[in-house]
Amino acid sequence: MTSASSDNLFVLVKSLSKSEKRQFKLFVNRLGVNADAKFLALFNLLDKMTVYDEKEVLKSGIVKKQQLSNLKAHLYKQILISLRMNPVNQNIRIQIREQLDFATILYHKGLYKQSLKILDKAKSVAIDNQEKVIAYEIVELEKIIETQYITRSISGRADELAIQAKELSQQNVLTSKLSNLSLQLYGIMLKLGYVKNDEEYKVITEYFESHLPEYDPATLDFREKLWVCKAYLWYSFLTQDFLACFKYAKKWVDLFYENPSMIYLNPVFYLKGNNYLLETMYLVKSRTGFKESLERMQEAIADKKFPVNDNLQVLAFLYVNSNKLNMHFLEGSFSEGIALEPAILDGIKKWGSKIDAHHVMVFYYKLACMYFGVGDNKSCIAYLKKIIENKNLKMREDLMCFARVLNLVAHYDAGLDYHLEVQLRSTYKFLLKMNELHEVQKEMIRFLRNLGDIYPHELKDEFRKLHKRLKGFEDHPYEKRAFLYLDIISWLESKIENRPVGDIIREKAAQLIR
Repeated sequence: MTSASSDNLFVLVKSLSKSEKRQFKLFVNRLGVNADAKFLALFNLLDKMTVYDEKEVLKSGIVKKQQLSNLKAHLYKQILISLRMNPVNQNIRIQIREQLDFATILYHKGLYKQSLKILDKAKSVAIDNQEKVIAYEIVELEKIIETQYITRSISGRADELAIQAKELSQQNVLTSKLSNLSLQLYGIMLKLGYVKNDEEYKVITEYFESHLPEYDPATLDFREKLWVCKAYLWYSFLTQDFLACFKYAKKWVDLFYENPSMIYLNPVFYLKGNNYLLETMYLVKSRTGFKESLERMQEAIADKKFPVNDNLQVLAFLYVNSNKLNMHFLEGSFSEGIALEPAILDGIKKWGSKIDAHHVMVFYYKLACMYFGVGDNKSCIAYLKKIIENKNLKMREDLMCFARVLNLVAHYDAGLDYHLEVQLRSTYKFLLKMNELHEVQKEMIRFLRNLGDIYPHELKDEFRKLHKRLKGFEDHPYEKRAFLYLDIISWLESKIENRPVGDIIREKAAQLIR
């Protein structure tokens, strides 16, 4: 038996909406001879299955075992052709490529004039919509046709195409270098994390500057400007320069609002840019414009012109809800943040197969922090347990680490002393395997480890000492990020002042510039 997750055809069939399934059947039955096609029978069988079972497929008698692989490949191809014809999927890139295909067919038939006419129109559309890779392909085909059929009515046609090809090539090379740099910086982030000292900062800066291509800002179009923003954004993230992150994320988003048509042509980049903008506003604790930026993104998503597909719906779910939670962290409105829990859990259930485990764990961590903020430590611990017990989480050691530290704090607050000792041992074992450990984390572990030796009347004094030590790291360039995951300073102040931690955080939030 092949599992559903490993059978691509089954996963594709199950991803289809009711309208897409109906269109596929109409597509297959457009010719009477296909009415009893084996691949349609296989489609109907797979559609009825809840889990892919190859034995059941063979038992149905639709196909013999030695023919199954070919039949599945044919069905897979037919579904993709049907989806390509669906008006919902007819974006500008597909339309341009379709015209390029038509022009190629006409060229092979020797109908040069007709082919060139289609290519010229398609090229204009491609350039207008910043689809310069396709535009370059079109120019290259125009050059091939012109070597066989010279349009004498247009003077200097050869020179015109040569210049156009050179300009598009240079622009594509620049974009390629910038996109490569962005991807490489993202890879470094996943592999090594943020810079942790001056030496690493120097290495990353030298790498960035040596790989950043030369360009003239005055000659850049939308696409090149977008990739410049991306490259600088990832460099700023790596070096923990969150103000620079905000600067380039805002430039990224402003590019779209200055070119509204690009929102609908490049919706993924639009959503990602807004997510980075909102995320960096949260990182620098800026409430100014946060709610307005979030609402503006939601309005764009709700616009009838905004494309609708599974990928965009998943991204919208992730970015909208994640930043709604961040907004409540900024405001200190934890009870209101917890009200988002049902919608988030429903979304995780609905889009579970399309959301990676890391994003799910981030939601769990944020919900845990919400419950910690209202003093519901047991609910906080329940969510943290989901993260700590996830053995498949390969990314973001820092998330796992802070989940464990918060887990210790929540156990302490909940008075679960026996469990605290068990959690301490477990956390030590985990931290020993970590590649990096913040001084803030080390201080917290030392404090919690010594709790058993501290008399009750000495607690407040110990809280004050720890508060003083941690305060020194609050503005440290490589340590301050620790406080973004866990507001341990506010927790200590709540213990010193005998007040709920939520009240402390809300008061600080009220002092932030609106």
